Amino acid sequence: MSILSLTAVQLGQKIKEKEISVREAVEASLEQIGKLDSALHCYVTTDRKKALEQAEHIQKRIDEGTLTGPLAGVPAALKDNLCTEGMLTTCSSNILGNFVPTYTAEAVRNLERQGAVILGKTNMDEFAMGSTTETSAYGITRNPWNTDHVPGGSSGGSCAAVAAGECFYALGSDTGGSIRQPSSFCGVTGIKPTYGTVSRYGLIAYGSSLDQIGPVARDVADCAAILETIASYDKKDSTSVQRESYDFTAALVDDVKGMKIGIPRDYLGEGLEPEVKSAVLRAAKVLEEKGASVEEFELSLVEYAIPAYYVIASAEASSNLSRFDGVKYGYRTKEYDGLHSMYKKSRSEGFGPEVKRRIMLGSFVLSSGYYDAYYLKALRTKALIKQAFDKAFQKYDLILGPVAPTTAPKLGESLEDPLKMYLGDIYTISVNLAGLPGMSVPCGTDSKGLPIGLQLIGDCFQEKKIIRAAYAFEQTRSYEEPNLERVKGGEKA
Repeated sequence: MSILSLTAVQLGQKIKEKEISVREAVEASLEQIGKLDSALHCYVTTDRKKALEQAEHIQKRIDEGTLTGPLAGVPAALKDNLCTEGMLTTCSSNILGNFVPTYTAEAVRNLERQGAVILGKTNMDEFAMGSTTETSAYGITRNPWNTDHVPGGSSGGSCAAVAAGECFYALGSDTGGSIRQPSSFCGVTGIKPTYGTVSRYGLIAYGSSLDQIGPVARDVADCAAILETIASYDKKDSTSVQRESYDFTAALVDDVKGMKIGIPRDYLGEGLEPEVKSAVLRAAKVLEEKGASVEEFELSLVEYAIPAYYVIASAEASSNLSRFDGVKYGYRTKEYDGLHSMYKKSRSEGFGPEVKRRIMLGSFVLSSGYYDAYYLKALRTKALIKQAFDKAFQKYDLILGPVAPTTAPKLGESLEDPLKMYLGDIYTISVNLAGLPGMSVPCGTDSKGLPIGLQLIGDCFQEKKIIRAAYAFEQTRSYEEPNLERVKGGEKA
Protein backbone atom coordinates (compact mmCIF):
# COMPACT_ATOMS: atom_id res chain seq x y z
CA MET A 1 0.00 0.00 0.00
CA SER A 2 1.45 3.39 -1.00
CA ILE A 3 1.70 6.22 1.51
CA LEU A 4 -0.65 8.38 -0.57
CA SER A 5 -3.46 5.81 -0.39
CA LEU A 6 -3.69 6.24 3.39
CA THR A 7 -6.13 8.54 5.16
CA ALA A 8 -4.73 11.16 7.55
CA VAL A 9 -5.63 9.10 10.64
CA GLN A 10 -4.21 5.89 9.12
CA LEU A 11 -0.95 7.69 8.30
CA GLY A 12 -0.77 9.17 11.80
CA GLN A 13 -1.11 5.65 13.25
CA LYS A 14 1.64 4.24 11.00
CA ILE A 15 3.95 7.14 11.96
CA LYS A 16 3.26 6.43 15.63
CA GLU A 17 4.02 2.73 15.08
CA LYS A 18 7.26 3.71 13.27
CA GLU A 19 6.21 1.99 10.03
CA ILE A 20 6.53 5.31 8.16
CA SER A 21 8.69 8.32 9.10
CA VAL A 22 7.37 11.88 9.03
CA ARG A 23 9.98 12.74 6.42
CA GLU A 24 8.79 9.92 4.14
CA ALA A 25 5.21 11.19 4.40
CA VAL A 26 6.23 14.78 3.64
CA GLU A 27 8.42 13.72 0.71
CA ALA A 28 5.57 11.64 -0.74
CA SER A 29 3.27 14.69 -0.65
CA LEU A 30 5.93 16.99 -2.12
CA GLU A 31 6.64 14.49 -4.89
CA GLN A 32 2.92 14.36 -5.75
CA ILE A 33 2.80 18.17 -5.82
CA GLY A 34 5.78 18.16 -8.16
CA LYS A 35 4.06 15.66 -10.48
CA LEU A 36 0.59 17.18 -10.64
CA ASP A 37 0.47 20.79 -9.54
CA SER A 38 1.68 22.32 -12.79
CA ALA A 39 -1.52 20.88 -14.32
CA LEU A 40 -3.92 21.33 -11.37
CA HIS A 41 -2.55 24.47 -9.65
CA CYS A 42 -3.86 23.59 -6.18
CA TYR A 43 -1.17 25.63 -4.41
CA VAL A 44 -0.24 29.31 -4.43
CA THR A 45 2.76 28.79 -2.11
CA THR A 46 4.74 25.73 -1.02
CA ASP A 47 7.78 25.68 1.26
CA ARG A 48 9.73 22.45 0.78
CA LYS A 49 12.65 23.46 3.01
CA LYS A 50 10.47 24.49 5.94
CA ALA A 51 8.24 21.40 5.60
CA LEU A 52 11.25 19.06 5.75
CA GLU A 53 12.67 20.98 8.74
CA GLN A 54 9.29 20.65 10.48
CA ALA A 55 9.30 16.93 9.69
CA GLU A 56 12.63 16.39 11.48
CA HIS A 57 11.54 18.42 14.52
CA ILE A 58 8.16 16.68 14.78
CA GLN A 59 9.72 13.22 14.35
CA LYS A 60 11.95 13.88 17.38
CA ARG A 61 8.95 14.91 19.49
CA ILE A 62 6.99 11.83 18.41
CA ASP A 63 9.97 9.59 19.26
CA GLU A 64 10.27 11.28 22.67
CA GLY A 65 6.58 10.69 23.33
CA THR A 66 5.64 14.37 23.65
CA LEU A 67 3.42 14.27 20.53
CA THR A 68 0.80 11.53 20.72
CA GLY A 69 -2.19 12.94 18.80
CA PRO A 70 -3.75 11.14 15.81
CA LEU A 71 -2.47 13.75 13.33
CA ALA A 72 1.13 14.09 14.57
CA GLY A 73 3.49 14.15 11.58
CA VAL A 74 0.71 14.19 8.96
CA PRO A 75 1.27 16.71 6.09
CA ALA A 76 -1.50 19.29 5.64
CA ALA A 77 -2.33 22.30 3.46
CA LEU A 78 -3.99 25.60 4.36
CA LYS A 79 -6.33 27.80 2.39
CA ASP A 80 -4.50 31.01 1.52
CA ASN A 81 -6.69 33.22 3.73
CA LEU A 82 -5.31 31.71 6.95
CA CYS A 83 -2.45 33.79 8.33
CA THR A 84 0.84 31.97 8.86
CA GLU A 85 3.80 33.68 10.48
CA GLY A 86 6.67 33.98 8.01
CA MET A 87 4.76 32.45 5.07
CA LEU A 88 3.15 34.43 2.24
CA THR A 89 -0.62 34.78 2.72
CA THR A 90 -2.28 36.36 -0.33
CA CYS A 91 -6.03 35.52 -0.30
CA SER A 92 -5.23 34.82 -3.99
CA SER A 93 -5.31 38.59 -4.58
CA ASN A 94 -2.76 40.99 -6.06
CA ILE A 95 -3.49 43.42 -3.24
CA LEU A 96 -1.88 40.97 -0.76
CA GLY A 97 0.72 39.63 -3.18
CA ASN A 98 3.59 40.61 -0.86
CA PHE A 99 1.91 40.08 2.53
CA VAL A 100 3.81 37.93 5.06
CA PRO A 101 1.94 37.88 8.40
CA THR A 102 3.69 38.33 11.73
CA TYR A 103 1.33 35.90 13.48
CA THR A 104 -0.42 32.58 12.89
CA ALA A 105 -4.17 31.87 12.86
CA GLU A 106 -5.39 30.14 16.03
CA ALA A 107 -6.79 27.14 14.11
CA VAL A 108 -3.39 26.63 12.47
CA ARG A 109 -1.62 26.98 15.84
CA ASN A 110 -3.88 24.25 17.21
CA LEU A 111 -2.78 21.99 14.33
CA GLU A 112 0.89 22.83 14.87
CA ARG A 113 0.61 22.09 18.61
CA GLN A 114 -0.52 18.58 17.64
CA GLY A 115 2.39 18.09 15.23
CA ALA A 116 0.96 18.94 11.81
CA VAL A 117 3.43 19.59 8.99
CA ILE A 118 2.30 22.54 6.85
CA LEU A 119 3.16 22.00 3.17
CA GLY A 120 1.87 25.34 1.86
CA LYS A 121 -1.10 27.55 1.01
CA THR A 122 -3.82 26.52 -1.41
CA ASN A 123 -5.38 28.51 -4.22
CA MET A 124 -8.84 30.03 -3.73
CA ASP A 125 -11.29 32.48 -5.23
CA GLU A 126 -9.97 35.96 -4.53
CA PHE A 127 -10.90 36.88 -0.93
CA ALA A 128 -13.16 33.77 -0.97
CA MET A 129 -15.54 35.51 -3.40
CA GLY A 130 -16.58 32.92 -5.94
CA SER A 131 -17.73 29.33 -6.34
CA THR A 132 -15.20 28.00 -8.86
CA THR A 133 -11.62 29.03 -7.87
CA GLU A 134 -11.46 30.94 -11.15
CA THR A 135 -11.35 34.45 -9.64
CA SER A 136 -7.87 33.88 -8.16
CA ALA A 137 -5.28 36.44 -9.26
CA TYR A 138 -2.77 33.59 -9.62
CA GLY A 139 -4.60 31.40 -12.11
CA ILE A 140 -7.37 28.83 -12.01
CA THR A 141 -7.38 25.49 -10.19
CA ARG A 142 -8.57 22.44 -12.16
CA ASN A 143 -10.66 19.55 -10.93
CA PRO A 144 -8.57 16.34 -10.55
CA TRP A 145 -11.54 14.26 -11.76
CA ASN A 146 -11.67 16.14 -15.06
CA THR A 147 -9.31 19.02 -15.75
CA ASP A 148 -11.80 20.71 -18.08
CA HIS A 149 -14.03 21.31 -15.05
CA VAL A 150 -13.81 23.59 -12.00
CA PRO A 151 -13.04 22.19 -8.53
CA GLY A 152 -15.66 24.46 -6.95
CA GLY A 153 -14.90 27.27 -4.57
CA SER A 154 -13.86 29.20 -2.80
CA SER A 155 -11.81 26.45 -1.08
CA GLY A 156 -11.19 24.76 -4.45
CA GLY A 157 -7.43 24.53 -4.00
CA SER A 158 -7.78 22.74 -0.64
CA CYS A 159 -10.35 20.25 -1.94
CA ALA A 160 -8.51 19.56 -5.21
CA ALA A 161 -5.23 19.05 -3.29
CA VAL A 162 -6.86 16.42 -1.03
CA ALA A 163 -8.52 14.67 -4.00
CA ALA A 164 -5.22 14.60 -5.92
CA GLY A 165 -3.17 13.29 -2.98
CA GLU A 166 -1.13 16.51 -2.79
CA CYS A 167 -1.80 16.59 0.97
CA PHE A 168 -3.53 14.29 3.44
CA TYR A 169 -5.97 16.93 4.61
CA ALA A 170 -6.51 20.66 4.36
CA LEU A 171 -8.25 23.54 6.07
CA GLY A 172 -10.76 25.68 4.22
CA SER A 173 -13.19 28.43 5.15
CA ASP A 174 -16.94 28.40 4.53
CA THR A 175 -18.89 31.66 4.16
CA GLY A 176 -21.73 30.39 1.96
CA GLY A 177 -20.72 26.81 1.14
CA SER A 178 -17.03 27.27 0.35
CA ILE A 179 -15.97 24.01 2.05
CA ARG A 180 -19.01 21.86 1.24
CA GLN A 181 -19.48 22.74 -2.44
CA PRO A 182 -15.86 22.11 -3.60
CA SER A 183 -15.78 18.97 -1.43
CA SER A 184 -18.82 17.77 -3.37
CA PHE A 185 -17.26 18.67 -6.75
CA CYS A 186 -13.93 16.99 -5.88
CA GLY A 187 -15.32 13.83 -4.25
CA VAL A 188 -13.92 14.48 -0.76
CA THR A 189 -15.46 15.10 2.67
CA GLY A 190 -15.73 18.55 4.27
CA ILE A 191 -17.33 19.98 7.42
CA LYS A 192 -18.51 23.52 8.11
CA PRO A 193 -18.82 23.60 11.94
CA THR A 194 -21.32 25.60 14.01
CA TYR A 195 -20.43 29.31 13.90
CA GLY A 196 -18.03 30.09 16.75
CA THR A 197 -16.70 26.53 17.19
CA VAL A 198 -13.36 27.25 15.48
CA SER A 199 -11.60 30.53 16.20
CA ARG A 200 -11.60 33.04 13.33
CA TYR A 201 -8.51 34.77 14.74
CA GLY A 202 -6.06 34.96 11.83
CA LEU A 203 -8.67 34.20 9.16
CA ILE A 204 -8.71 37.14 6.73
CA ALA A 205 -12.36 38.16 6.89
CA TYR A 206 -14.86 38.17 4.05
CA GLY A 207 -18.24 38.11 5.85
CA SER A 208 -17.51 38.14 9.58
CA SER A 209 -20.95 36.91 10.70
CA LEU A 210 -20.82 34.00 8.23
CA ASP A 211 -17.16 32.85 7.95
CA GLN A 212 -16.14 29.60 9.64
CA ILE A 213 -12.98 27.49 9.30
CA GLY A 214 -13.36 23.73 8.78
CA PRO A 215 -11.56 20.58 7.62
CA VAL A 216 -11.40 18.86 4.22
CA ALA A 217 -10.21 15.24 4.05
CA ARG A 218 -10.76 11.86 2.43
CA ASP A 219 -13.26 10.52 4.92
CA VAL A 220 -15.49 11.29 7.90
CA ALA A 221 -13.06 9.89 10.51
CA ASP A 222 -10.33 12.25 9.29
CA CYS A 223 -12.67 15.26 9.37
CA ALA A 224 -13.82 14.41 12.92
CA ALA A 225 -10.21 14.11 14.13
CA ILE A 226 -9.17 17.38 12.45
CA LEU A 227 -12.19 19.26 13.80
CA GLU A 228 -11.41 17.94 17.26
CA THR A 229 -7.89 19.38 16.88
CA ILE A 230 -8.75 22.85 15.52
CA ALA A 231 -11.88 23.59 17.58
CA SER A 232 -11.29 25.60 20.75
CA TYR A 233 -12.47 28.61 22.70
CA ASP A 234 -10.34 31.65 21.91
CA LYS A 235 -10.65 34.93 23.82
CA LYS A 236 -8.95 36.69 20.87
CA ASP A 237 -12.12 36.03 18.82
CA SER A 238 -15.21 37.77 20.23
CA THR A 239 -17.49 35.31 18.41
CA SER A 240 -15.73 32.20 19.78
CA VAL A 241 -17.94 29.86 21.82
CA GLN A 242 -16.90 27.80 24.85
CA ARG A 243 -18.35 24.35 24.19
CA GLU A 244 -18.91 21.62 26.76
CA SER A 245 -17.34 18.93 24.58
CA TYR A 246 -15.01 18.80 21.59
CA ASP A 247 -14.96 15.00 21.41
CA PHE A 248 -16.16 14.75 17.79
CA THR A 249 -14.48 11.38 17.16
CA ALA A 250 -16.85 9.81 19.72
CA ALA A 251 -19.57 10.12 17.06
CA LEU A 252 -17.81 7.69 14.68
CA VAL A 253 -20.43 5.00 15.24
CA ASP A 254 -22.07 2.92 12.51
CA ASP A 255 -25.57 3.29 13.91
CA VAL A 256 -28.44 5.55 12.84
CA LYS A 257 -31.31 3.53 14.37
CA GLY A 258 -34.07 5.83 15.56
CA MET A 259 -32.58 8.93 13.92
CA LYS A 260 -35.15 11.22 12.31
CA ILE A 261 -34.02 12.76 9.01
CA GLY A 262 -35.93 15.39 7.06
CA ILE A 263 -35.53 16.16 3.34
CA PRO A 264 -36.82 19.62 2.34
CA ARG A 265 -39.11 19.37 -0.70
CA ASP A 266 -37.83 22.84 -1.63
CA TYR A 267 -34.37 21.23 -2.22
CA LEU A 268 -35.71 18.69 -4.74
CA GLY A 269 -37.51 21.02 -7.15
CA GLU A 270 -36.65 23.03 -10.24
CA GLY A 271 -32.98 23.44 -11.15
CA LEU A 272 -31.75 20.23 -9.52
CA GLU A 273 -30.08 17.88 -12.01
CA PRO A 274 -31.90 14.50 -12.15
CA GLU A 275 -28.65 12.56 -11.59
CA VAL A 276 -27.83 14.60 -8.48
CA LYS A 277 -31.38 14.15 -7.17
CA SER A 278 -31.36 10.38 -7.66
CA ALA A 279 -27.92 10.00 -5.99
CA VAL A 280 -29.07 12.00 -2.95
CA LEU A 281 -32.33 10.04 -2.65
CA ARG A 282 -30.39 6.76 -2.96
CA ALA A 283 -28.22 7.90 -0.05
CA ALA A 284 -31.34 8.73 1.96
CA LYS A 285 -32.64 5.22 1.21
CA VAL A 286 -29.39 3.71 2.51
CA LEU A 287 -29.78 5.56 5.82
CA GLU A 288 -33.42 4.47 5.98
CA GLU A 289 -32.40 0.84 5.47
CA LYS A 290 -29.92 1.23 8.34
CA GLY A 291 -32.72 2.21 10.73
CA ALA A 292 -33.26 5.96 10.32
CA SER A 293 -36.71 7.35 9.59
CA VAL A 294 -36.64 9.60 6.52
CA GLU A 295 -39.43 11.90 5.30
CA GLU A 296 -39.91 14.98 3.15
CA PHE A 297 -41.12 18.27 4.63
CA GLU A 298 -41.55 21.93 3.74
CA LEU A 299 -38.65 24.19 4.73
CA SER A 300 -39.93 27.69 4.05
CA LEU A 301 -38.03 30.78 2.89
CA VAL A 302 -35.46 28.88 0.78
CA GLU A 303 -35.96 31.23 -2.19
CA TYR A 304 -35.08 34.24 0.01
CA ALA A 305 -31.75 32.81 1.19
CA ILE A 306 -29.68 33.88 -1.84
CA PRO A 307 -30.72 37.57 -1.91
CA ALA A 308 -30.40 37.82 1.90
CA TYR A 309 -26.97 36.18 1.84
CA TYR A 310 -25.50 38.31 -0.94
CA VAL A 311 -26.76 41.54 0.65
CA ILE A 312 -25.30 40.65 4.08
CA ALA A 313 -22.05 39.10 2.79
CA SER A 314 -21.37 41.98 0.38
CA ALA A 315 -22.12 44.58 3.07
CA GLU A 316 -19.65 42.91 5.45
CA ALA A 317 -17.10 42.50 2.65
CA SER A 318 -17.22 46.20 1.75
CA SER A 319 -16.49 47.01 5.39
CA ASN A 320 -13.81 44.33 5.92
CA LEU A 321 -11.96 45.04 2.68
CA SER A 322 -11.70 48.78 3.36
CA ARG A 323 -8.50 47.99 5.33
CA PHE A 324 -6.69 47.06 2.10
CA ASP A 325 -5.75 50.58 1.02
CA GLY A 326 -2.03 50.44 0.20
CA VAL A 327 -0.98 52.30 3.36
CA LYS A 328 0.36 49.81 5.92
CA TYR A 329 0.76 46.54 3.99
CA GLY A 330 -0.03 44.89 0.69
CA TYR A 331 0.03 46.34 -2.80
CA ARG A 332 0.53 50.08 -3.38
CA THR A 333 0.28 51.62 -6.84
CA LYS A 334 3.57 53.02 -8.16
CA GLU A 335 2.30 56.34 -9.47
CA TYR A 336 -0.25 58.49 -7.70
CA ASP A 337 -1.03 62.11 -6.98
CA GLY A 338 -2.07 62.56 -3.37
CA LEU A 339 -3.66 60.27 -0.78
CA HIS A 340 -7.06 59.89 -2.48
CA SER A 341 -5.38 58.97 -5.77
CA MET A 342 -3.24 56.35 -3.96
CA TYR A 343 -6.30 54.72 -2.38
CA LYS A 344 -8.22 54.71 -5.63
CA LYS A 345 -5.43 53.40 -7.85
CA SER A 346 -4.12 50.83 -5.34
CA ARG A 347 -7.58 49.33 -4.88
CA SER A 348 -8.47 49.54 -8.60
CA GLU A 349 -5.27 47.74 -9.58
CA GLY A 350 -5.14 45.36 -6.58
CA PHE A 351 -8.67 43.92 -6.55
CA GLY A 352 -10.15 41.68 -9.25
CA PRO A 353 -13.56 42.18 -10.91
CA GLU A 354 -15.59 39.83 -8.65
CA VAL A 355 -14.24 41.48 -5.49
CA LYS A 356 -14.97 44.94 -6.90
CA ARG A 357 -18.50 43.82 -7.80
CA ARG A 358 -19.20 42.72 -4.23
CA ILE A 359 -17.59 45.78 -2.63
CA MET A 360 -19.76 48.01 -4.82
CA LEU A 361 -22.90 46.02 -4.01
CA GLY A 362 -22.06 46.11 -0.30
CA SER A 363 -21.37 49.83 -0.29
CA PHE A 364 -24.67 50.40 -2.12
CA VAL A 365 -26.84 48.43 0.34
CA LEU A 366 -25.19 50.19 3.30
CA SER A 367 -25.58 53.67 1.81
CA SER A 368 -27.99 56.28 3.09
CA GLY A 369 -31.48 55.69 1.73
CA TYR A 370 -30.88 52.00 0.93
CA TYR A 371 -29.76 50.68 4.33
CA ASP A 372 -33.34 50.10 5.55
CA ALA A 373 -34.64 48.87 2.21
CA TYR A 374 -31.94 46.23 1.68
CA TYR A 375 -29.56 45.58 4.57
CA LEU A 376 -32.03 45.65 7.48
CA LYS A 377 -34.55 43.65 5.43
CA ALA A 378 -31.84 41.04 4.75
CA LEU A 379 -31.07 40.80 8.47
CA ARG A 380 -34.76 40.26 9.24
CA THR A 381 -34.90 37.55 6.56
CA LYS A 382 -31.83 35.91 8.11
CA ALA A 383 -33.66 35.74 11.45
CA LEU A 384 -36.72 34.18 9.79
CA ILE A 385 -34.54 31.55 8.07
CA LYS A 386 -33.03 30.65 11.46
CA GLN A 387 -36.56 30.31 12.88
CA ALA A 388 -37.53 27.97 10.01
CA PHE A 389 -34.55 25.73 10.82
CA ASP A 390 -35.33 25.86 14.56
CA LYS A 391 -38.84 24.64 13.79
CA ALA A 392 -37.50 21.82 11.58
CA PHE A 393 -35.05 20.66 14.27
CA GLN A 394 -37.86 20.33 16.79
CA LYS A 395 -38.94 17.35 14.69
CA TYR A 396 -35.76 16.12 12.95
CA ASP A 397 -32.27 15.19 14.16
CA LEU A 398 -30.80 16.35 10.88
CA ILE A 399 -31.67 17.58 7.41
CA LEU A 400 -30.49 15.82 4.27
CA GLY A 401 -30.20 17.22 0.77
CA PRO A 402 -27.89 17.97 -2.16
CA VAL A 403 -24.83 20.19 -1.80
CA ALA A 404 -25.22 21.82 -5.22
CA PRO A 405 -27.85 21.61 -7.97
CA THR A 406 -25.29 20.27 -10.48
CA THR A 407 -21.93 18.52 -10.58
CA ALA A 408 -18.82 20.60 -11.37
CA PRO A 409 -19.43 22.91 -14.35
CA LYS A 410 -16.86 23.37 -17.11
CA LEU A 411 -14.20 26.03 -16.73
CA GLY A 412 -15.43 29.45 -17.86
CA GLU A 413 -19.14 28.63 -17.76
CA SER A 414 -19.87 30.24 -14.37
CA LEU A 415 -17.85 33.42 -14.93
CA GLU A 416 -19.87 34.16 -18.06
CA ASP A 417 -22.98 34.45 -15.89
CA PRO A 418 -22.21 35.57 -12.29
CA LEU A 419 -25.90 35.36 -11.35
CA LYS A 420 -25.96 31.68 -12.32
CA MET A 421 -22.88 31.16 -10.14
CA TYR A 422 -24.65 32.84 -7.20
CA LEU A 423 -27.75 30.65 -7.70
CA GLY A 424 -25.55 27.55 -7.46
CA ASP A 425 -25.20 28.27 -3.72
CA ILE A 426 -28.91 27.75 -3.02
CA TYR A 427 -28.52 24.64 -0.83
CA THR A 428 -25.50 25.80 1.20
CA ILE A 429 -25.94 29.45 2.15
CA SER A 430 -28.89 29.00 4.53
CA VAL A 431 -26.58 26.98 6.79
CA ASN A 432 -24.24 29.98 7.14
CA LEU A 433 -27.09 32.44 7.63
CA ALA A 434 -28.38 30.30 10.51
CA GLY A 435 -24.89 29.50 11.91
CA LEU A 436 -25.52 25.74 11.63
CA PRO A 437 -23.08 22.86 11.05
CA GLY A 438 -23.14 21.24 7.61
CA MET A 439 -21.19 18.46 5.94
CA SER A 440 -20.58 17.18 2.43
CA VAL A 441 -19.98 13.45 1.90
CA PRO A 442 -19.42 11.77 -1.51
CA CYS A 443 -22.48 9.76 -2.59
CA GLY A 444 -21.72 8.77 -6.19
CA THR A 445 -20.82 10.08 -9.63
CA ASP A 446 -22.83 11.28 -12.61
CA SER A 447 -22.76 9.93 -16.19
CA LYS A 448 -19.73 12.19 -16.93
CA GLY A 449 -17.81 10.60 -14.07
CA LEU A 450 -17.98 13.71 -11.87
CA PRO A 451 -18.55 13.35 -8.10
CA ILE A 452 -21.86 14.11 -6.38
CA GLY A 453 -22.01 15.21 -2.73
CA LEU A 454 -24.62 14.53 -0.07
CA GLN A 455 -25.23 17.38 2.40
CA LEU A 456 -26.12 16.70 6.03
CA ILE A 457 -27.22 19.67 8.16
CA GLY A 458 -27.53 19.65 11.95
CA ASP A 459 -28.84 22.01 14.60
CA CYS A 460 -26.36 24.33 16.34
CA PHE A 461 -23.65 22.39 18.21
CA GLN A 462 -24.97 19.05 16.88
CA GLU A 463 -21.93 18.12 14.77
CA LYS A 464 -21.91 14.69 16.38
CA LYS A 465 -25.27 13.82 14.79
CA ILE A 466 -24.14 14.69 11.27
CA ILE A 467 -20.79 12.94 11.80
CA ARG A 468 -22.61 9.82 13.02
CA ALA A 469 -24.99 9.75 10.04
CA ALA A 470 -22.19 10.52 7.57
CA TYR A 471 -19.98 7.80 9.05
CA ALA A 472 -22.81 5.24 8.91
CA PHE A 473 -23.48 6.10 5.26
CA GLU A 474 -19.76 6.00 4.41
CA GLN A 475 -19.49 2.42 5.70
CA THR A 476 -21.71 1.31 2.80
CA ARG A 477 -19.37 2.49 0.06
CA SER A 478 -15.63 2.60 -0.71
CA TYR A 479 -13.65 5.77 -1.32
CA GLU A 480 -13.45 6.63 -5.01
CA GLU A 481 -10.34 8.33 -6.36
CA PRO A 482 -9.95 10.33 -9.57
CA ASN A 483 -7.87 8.84 -12.38
CA LEU A 484 -4.71 10.90 -11.88
CA GLU A 485 -2.81 9.23 -14.75
CA ARG A 486 -4.52 11.58 -17.19
CA VAL A 487 -3.47 14.59 -15.08
CA LYS A 488 0.15 13.38 -14.92
CA GLY A 489 0.25 13.08 -18.70
CA GLY A 490 -0.83 16.70 -18.96
CA GLU A 491 -4.00 15.64 -20.79
CA LYS A 492 -7.23 17.53 -20.51
CA ALA A 493 -9.33 14.76 -18.98
